[in-house]
Parts: sequence; structure tokens; C-alpha cells
Amino acid sequence: MPDFAFILAGFLVGLIVGLTGVGGGSLMTPVLIFFFGFKPHLAIGTDLLFAAFTKLGGTVSMARQRLVPWKVVALLCAGSIPAALGSLWMLRRLGPTSEHVQHLMTSTLGFALLLTAAAMLYKVLAFSAQRQAAEQAARQNSGAAAAQPRHWSLPILLGAVIGTLVTFTSVGAGAIGVTVLLLVFPHLPLPRIVAADIAYAVPLTLVAGLGHASLGSVDWALLAQLLAGSLPGIWLGSRLVSRTPERLIRSGLSLLLAYAGAKLVLI
Repeated sequence: MPDFAFILAGFLVGLIVGLTGVGGGSLMTPVLIFFFGFKPHLAIGTDLLFAAFTKLGGTVSMARQRLVPWKVVALLCAGSIPAALGSLWMLRRLGPTSEHVQHLMTSTLGFALLLTAAAMLYKVLAFSAQRQAAEQAARQNSGAAAAQPRHWSLPILLGAVIGTLVTFTSVGAGAIGVTVLLLVFPHLPLPRIVAADIAYAVPLTLVAGLGHASLGSVDWALLAQLLAGSLPGIWLGSRLVSRTPERLIRSGLSLLLAYAGAKLVLI
């Protein structure tokens, strides 16, 4: 029998993701821990595959529109995938259900939520004329020039940081990833920034999620119910996005995530 509370939670998270583009991990993982009482390793492992499947559809859609800068995606994956594999090796050695690892996951998740909240506020408050001027300048450059980072090593190094963060917490490939891309690729137009963030998150969350599954950290029945709610939620949210006060929603979410992050850090 399906648990409609899980389906409803998936729908609401999917709706918010569709409305704001905020990563599902920063929302679904705290919901599973705080509201449904799941252990951190199960919440994180299940949410990683939840994110992989939900973002795959977005990647296909954006690829058809030729929005995905594949060179940027490759640079990020060059850092994030090895980092995810290294983090999974560490989890396997330590044991994902050990008390020490559970505490590490909870604390790291709290810090990741605080970073996500800060990144969301940065996008709300600081994304203005400066970014628009950069995009206007980018239109005068070729696509290859716009996809050049400030330094070739930055996307690889920052991809490694995000890969580690995502593997331990399932958070990081959404608001944090977009903020990193805005800083590292200042001439890349915003639609291509968002497309890159969604596209590189698919292999990252899939690798990390399957790694967690090999450790027994995925609840497959829960995953199916969450996806049953999230897919129509994302569909609805993407169609209502032009009718909602995005800045207000993002500001409110950033405060909520900051509260959840602080609570996890203090556990």
C-alpha cells in the first residue's frame, strides 16, 4: 500500500523545485529526517537517486533546446565524479550506519544547508545589473569564449568539493552549484548556467546514489513513492513559475533552510 504522506511530500518538493530551481536534496533530505524520522544515511542515499531521476528529465529537455554547455559539464564531472567515488570508498571503510558516520553526515548536512541558504540569499540580493551586464557582454562573444572559466582548474577543484558534499549530504548540486558556476563562468548566460548545473548533477547523483545503494542506504519503496509525487509536482511548478513571486519564495526558503541547517549542526 502506498503511503500518501510520502507521495504528498514528493509532490510539494517537486512543485518547489519547478517554481524556484532549488535542488531537491536541500529540501527532501531534511523533510525525511525531521518529519518522517529516517536515519541520515537512508535519507541521503534515497534522495540522491531521487535527484538523479528528477534532474534527468530536465537535462533531456534542455539538451533538446541546445542549452547545455557540455564542456562546462565535463570540467565539473572531472572533479566531482572522482571525489564522489573517493567519498563512497571512505563511507564503505567506516560503515554508513556507524554512530561516528551518522554524526558526520548530520553535521555536514547542516553546514551544507547553511551554505545553500546563503547561496540562495546571494542570488536574490546580489544578482542584478552586474550579472546582466556580464550576460550582455557574453552575447558579443562566441559560445566557446563564454564557456571559458576564470582559470581552468577552478571548475575541477570546485566540482571535487561539491562531489564530496553531495555524496555525504545529497545537498550541493543545486543553489550552491549555480552560485559556483556564476562566479567561475562570469560570461556564461544564466540559462546555460542552470542547464550546466542540472546536467552535471545527473551523473554525480547517479554515481553517489548507486554507491549508497551498494551500501544498503537506499529505501527503494520510498524512492518510488517520492518520484510518484515529484514528477507531477515538477511539471506543475514549471508551468506556474511565471505567475509566482520567485524572490519572495526563495527568501522564505533560504530562512527555512538556515533554520534546518542550524538545528542539524547543533544536534
